[in-house]
Amino acid sequence: MDAQRISQTGGFTEGKITVIISIMPQVKCIVCFSKMYAKPFHLKKGWGKYCSKKCQNQSQMIGEYVECSNCNKEIYRSPKELRVSKSRNFFCNKSCQATWKNKNILYGENHKNWKNGENAYRNIMKRSKKKAICTHCNTTDFRVLVVHHIDKNRQSNHIDNLQWLCHNCHHLVHVHGIIV
Repeated sequence: MDAQRISQTGGFTEGKITVIISIMPQVKCIVCFSKMYAKPFHLKKGWGKYCSKKCQNQSQMIGEYVECSNCNKEIYRSPKELRVSKSRNFFCNKSCQATWKNKNILYGENHKNWKNGENAYRNIMKRSKKKAICTHCNTTDFRVLVVHHIDKNRQSNHIDNLQWLCHNCHHLVHVHGIIV
């Protein structure tokens, strides 16, 4: 009797367990369109739409793929992240965000400590071909060297107006008026 029932329904027998496949309807996954079997109870509840967790997760991704503002890598952002962002700058990680921020926001006139370029003279001297040596006492320790404005005008950052002095010689020039 079992063999007759199996042949009519299209099932198969494995040991003592009889599996009847025709009871479960065949449906298509709504993401990858592969055929799968779903239990009638699951279909009544609105389940049985996806063939796997991977397809289920993929269907829930309703956001957008955007480019990282620093490295141009394609990244996924949810609708809430897209809606909340004021700048529309998105980053793949904190490292990219810090690199972008240092290049674009915390640089030059945009930096909170910027004082009309008054403090740029030390960087100008570092990039110049003048040796980092005190012009008065020949000290070479870079930790004690400072940049001195020859005409005492801090706005004039021309390379001909700048020279290296150690702290001691710099004090002697400004306080005691020694000419270097």
